[in-house]
Amino acid sequence: MSKVSVLVVDDAPFIRDLVKKGLRNHFPGIHIDEAINGRKAQQMLGRESFDLILCDWEMPEMSGLELLNWCRSQDALKLVPFIMVTSRGDKENVVQAIQAGVSDFIGKPFSNDQLTTKVRKALGRAGKLDALAASAPTRALSSGVANDSLAALTGGKADVVKPSAPAAAPQAVTPRAVPAAAGPSVAPAGRGQGQLRLSSGNLACVIKTLSLKEALLVVRRGELLPQVLESAVLDLEQGESAEVARLNGYLHAVAAFEPKPESEWLQLTFRFVDRDPQKLDYLSRLIARGTAQKHFVPGA
Repeated sequence: MSKVSVLVVDDAPFIRDLVKKGLRNHFPGIHIDEAINGRKAQQMLGRESFDLILCDWEMPEMSGLELLNWCRSQDALKLVPFIMVTSRGDKENVVQAIQAGVSDFIGKPFSNDQLTTKVRKALGRAGKLDALAASAPTRALSSGVANDSLAALTGGKADVVKPSAPAAAPQAVTPRAVPAAAGPSVAPAGRGQGQLRLSSGNLACVIKTLSLKEALLVVRRGELLPQVLESAVLDLEQGESAEVARLNGYLHAVAAFEPKPESEWLQLTFRFVDRDPQKLDYLSRLIARGTAQKHFVPGA
């Protein structure tokens, strides 16, 4: 009996692991292979057959869009469902992917419900759900209550967000974003501002320190409580054109900013998972210039 086979393509091991765990917990009979970039995926697709491709957009060597264009040029891959897993949700990128033949989108950060719903939908359209059900207990596929690994990693917050259309374009972050959200003259001093996107909502943040490995962020405590190991995207405005850089990662640590239980602020350690040279180069330049007017608070 042949198994339903899925190829997960992402340069970030953390994201690949989230996808694999989520799919295996919800679809016990599924077979999953992984590739660290589009070039490696291209080689694997030339040797093996897959029923579904889940692919990141921004990767070194070959991007997700380039891999999608190549797949649609191959007779054997023209009809294979291709889901783009990406933090890019602006109209221009969506149109590009649709024109190239993408089957669907999953926006980063994503919940386990979003992931499994999109995969179920794609496999259903391809007529593969029966094969998947035959290789796994029917109850696990029909009840929708299999162990939610992403929810476990994110403290149960992953269930809050329901499956949705492609993610909206991130709003440009201005220097006044954090003080406006936090109240007059109370935001902790920092090197700059950004927006942290979680599966359960967005948080304006102050950037305390920044390195190639991680960012130390401060956010105001509220109803939206970030969880350790929660997948997230950090949006940073860059350059005179106000282009937004989207950095994928996860919350490595969450602590009170002040040494008291009623602390109004939380300090988050956000670890980057991107291996894209362009993003690493951007981080290097951002760290080096340090006091650029568009990005950093005067006097920091």
